[in-house]
Amino acid sequence: MAGYTVIEDWQSVESGYVLDVTIRKTEDDKYPSGWDYSLHLGEVGGDTVLRYDNAHEQTKGHERHIRGEVEYIDFPGMLDLYDRFEAEAREMTPDEWNWPKSV
Repeated sequence: MAGYTVIEDWQSVESGYVLDVTIRKTEDDKYPSGWDYSLHLGEVGGDTVLRYDNAHEQTKGHERHIRGEVEYIDFPGMLDLYDRFEAEAREMTPDEWNWPKSV
């Protein structure tokens, strides 16, 4: 079984929203991109506002979830996707989040 290296794993809650970011580098065959990730912005209580993930990369690829809709996306690389997620999350919420820049 292939191992994982955790790159980011954090949560933040502000004004009724939660950010939940998990990014792991892996050699697991389930993730041909070499990444296992979930970049989630939701409302406290459960509703997804925005999420990027590759939970089923081998069968479905990379996904962008926005308020219940799913869009299949090309994977631009982890740093570009993280930056895209950050920009969209900032536009969708009223708060300035404390974004780590270590990705």
